[in-house]
Amino acid sequence: MSSTAGTGVDLATRIEIHDFYAYEAELLDDRRWEDWVDLFAPEVEYTAPIRVHRKSPAPDIIDELGHFDDTKSSLTLRAKRLRTDVAWAEDPPSHTRRLITNIRVRAGETDTNLVVRTNFLLYRSRGDLGAFDLIVGERQDVLRREGQAWLIAKRRIIIDQSSMSTKNLGVFL
Repeated sequence: MSSTAGTGVDLATRIEIHDFYAYEAELLDDRRWEDWVDLFAPEVEYTAPIRVHRKSPAPDIIDELGHFDDTKSSLTLRAKRLRTDVAWAEDPPSHTRRLITNIRVRAGETDTNLVVRTNFLLYRSRGDLGAFDLIVGERQDVLRREGQAWLIAKRRIIIDQSSMSTKNLGVFL
């Protein structure tokens, strides 16, 4: 099968990646956090740097500071903690819906890697007061083929808001 318009990735693989991201969103929205963590490679870097507003040409993303900078171990601990009675930021748990769009797939540096950029919209509501959060941004991933499965080897999350109105980031992006 031919690759799609200069991406170096064939159509069957692109469809597989789309299905992968739909499944990932389903796991998170269904609160299946332990299964979600299994989608990550052991050496994963999971980061969300801070966005600021500056005059050009200064960069608007500060990689040295972040909302979080996780490893597989810390993601595992965060997922397990959500099942306890001490996860106060998520008690009661949020109701979430993730929309993953604009999936752009490119060949990676090796035959087993892909570079994928996705846009996301996270709708999150808690309690019964009608309040909700919208968190929007882009995820920059490196996926690695391991046997028949894809693993997320790196994820960098760029949140569009520099000042977020949400009270906490107790959910995964």
